[in-house]
Amino acid sequence: MVHGRHGRGGARWPLLGLGGLGAVAAVIVVALGIGQMTGGPACASVVPAVATTAGTATHYVLTGTGNCSYPSPPADGLFVALSPAEYHGAAACGGYVEVSGPKGSVRAEVIDQCPPCAAGHIDLSEAAFARIAPLSAGIVSVTYRAVADPALPAPVALRVKEGSSRYWLALLAMNTGNPLASVQVESAAGGWRDLVRADYNYWIASPGAGDGPFTVRLTDTAGHQVTVRGVTLEPGVVQQTGIRLYGAGSAASPASPVPVSSAPRATAKASRAARQRVAASVPGPASSAPAGSAPARVPSQAPAAQEDAPRSPSAAPSC
Repeated sequence: MVHGRHGRGGARWPLLGLGGLGAVAAVIVVALGIGQMTGGPACASVVPAVATTAGTATHYVLTGTGNCSYPSPPADGLFVALSPAEYHGAAACGGYVEVSGPKGSVRAEVIDQCPPCAAGHIDLSEAAFARIAPLSAGIVSVTYRAVADPALPAPVALRVKEGSSRYWLALLAMNTGNPLASVQVESAAGGWRDLVRADYNYWIASPGAGDGPFTVRLTDTAGHQVTVRGVTLEPGVVQQTGIRLYGAGSAASPASPVPVSSAPRATAKASRAARQRVAASVPGPASSAPAGSAPARVPSQAPAAQEDAPRSPSAAPSC
């Protein structure tokens, strides 16, 4: 059965039963240290990241976006949803994992959360799963690890969330390669103000930061840092910066971003307004709907999941 969910939800779903596959073999989680950074970045404490994990993978179909709030999935279709423990309140968003399975390996971007997944259970896009096993397998044993400084798909882009104003500002950063450790806005006095990361991956200044344009500083979990000037207060518009956090094209003081009307990684299939997540064809219960973006994870050949009341996107964010 397909059960649609609308609005940002905080639904809790039953954990997946792995049946004869047994328990996860091993899960090893380490803390990724943050390098020395100026300006006192928010969330600069240790950020959990998967070092080595032996577990299981399933696959699902995503129409629209996931918990990380990116306007569209990666253009190559290779993405992954992590368990709540590994998603860690959006701290994993924008990072990449290398997944190895029976057929081969694949590198996938973290764009989503899988609420019913236990630590060590990842939910891959169909395109990513097909690289490691036949889709008909449904669920397979895998190993996976975090990737440091992966090749960047495009320069950094920023999006100002709908509802933002001079009194409340929310920023989303895309194409960062590594997860972000902090986002800061320069104050009128010249100091840096720390934004707070919400569990749907926007960075919030509440109260706001004025009318803009803003100077924004991004720092990732590897210590790479860039400063973007000229970010305008245009809700719902993706603003291209032309710079990268590391590698060729990185710069400390880029030119003003150029607003565009759509996400840099948009695809026709993923641009539908309605979002629906469909679990792989696996006997017994399957995946779930993300807590931050209104889709439906649909169990295959399983009873309907009990829905909780949706949570407002303005709920207090977690760092």
